[in-house]
Amino acid sequence: MVETAITQPRPSRLRFVLDQAEFLGPVFLAPAILYIGLLIAVPFCLAVYYSVSAYNISTLDFSFVGLRNFALVMHNPIFWSTLANTFIFTIGCNALALVLGKATALVLLQPFPGRSIVRSLIILPWAVPVALSAITWRWMFDSLYSVINWTLHALHLLDPASTPNWLGQQDLAMISLTVVYAWLLFPFAAIIFLAGLTSVPRSVLDAAYVDGAGFWRRNFLIIIPMIMPIVFVALLFGLVFTFTDLSVVYLLTKGGPMNGTHVLGSLAFQIGILDGDVAQGAAIALFLFPVLLIVSIFLLRFLRRREI
Repeated sequence: MVETAITQPRPSRLRFVLDQAEFLGPVFLAPAILYIGLLIAVPFCLAVYYSVSAYNISTLDFSFVGLRNFALVMHNPIFWSTLANTFIFTIGCNALALVLGKATALVLLQPFPGRSIVRSLIILPWAVPVALSAITWRWMFDSLYSVINWTLHALHLLDPASTPNWLGQQDLAMISLTVVYAWLLFPFAAIIFLAGLTSVPRSVLDAAYVDGAGFWRRNFLIIIPMIMPIVFVALLFGLVFTFTDLSVVYLLTKGGPMNGTHVLGSLAFQIGILDGDVAQGAAIALFLFPVLLIVSIFLLRFLRRREI
C-alpha cells in the first residue's frame, strides 16, 4: 500500500509580513501621526513663523521682526486683562464642573426609576453643538426677554426696576460665561466620576460604614483618594478644553462689553483674523502653549507619582 504524503500549502510572504509586529505597529500608528502632523504640528509651526514676522493681511509682508510682536502684545493693557480673564474663566469653569460632576455622579449611582434614561440624557449638554447651546443661553440672558430674570421676578427675588443685564456688564458677563461653559463641561466630569466611583470596591465602603465613617469622611478619606488619578485625567482634559476655547465667549459676548470678557483665544481670533494682523494674533495665541505645557507636565508627574 503506497502512502501519499499530504503537503501543507506554504504561507504567502505577504501574510508572513502582515503578522509581524514590526510592520503592524507603524501601520496602525501612521493615521494618528499623520493627523498630528497635518492638523497640529503644521499649524503650530506656522503660528511660530507668523509670530516673528510682520505678516498682515493688508501688506502680506513676511519679513522677520524677531520678538517685536510679543513686545507689542505685552505693552497692550487689553492683553493683561485678557490673560487674567483666561485664568479666572478656566479655574472657575473647571471647579464648578468638577463639583457638579461629582454631585451628579453620586446621584446617578443611586437606584431610582428612569435612571438609565437620565444617564443617557445627562450627556446632552456635552453632545449638543456649542453654537446651538450658546444661542439658547444668549436668549436666556437677553436683557429684555431673559427667562432667568422672569423667573426671579416671579419668585419675588428681583425688583423689576433693577433687572440685571447679564451680558452687558463685565462682572456679570464673566459669571455668565463661566456658568455656561461649566454647564457644557460638567457631563464629561460626571461620566469620569461615575466611572471612577463604580471602580471603588464595595467591600471597602462597607467596611468604612461599619467602622462609623460618615458620608463626608467616606468621600474625602476613601473615595476621592482612590479615584484621584481619574480625577486628574478629567482635570487635565478640562483645563485644555477651557483654556483654548473661544467659541462660547465669541458667540455670547464677542469679548465685550468694552473688551472686558476676552480670553486669549477670542482676542487672538479678533486681532489675527477679524482685524487682519496675523502676526500679533499668532503671538497672542502662542502664550497659551507654555502655560498648558507647564500645567500638563505638573499634572502628569503628579499622576505618575500616585500610580507608583
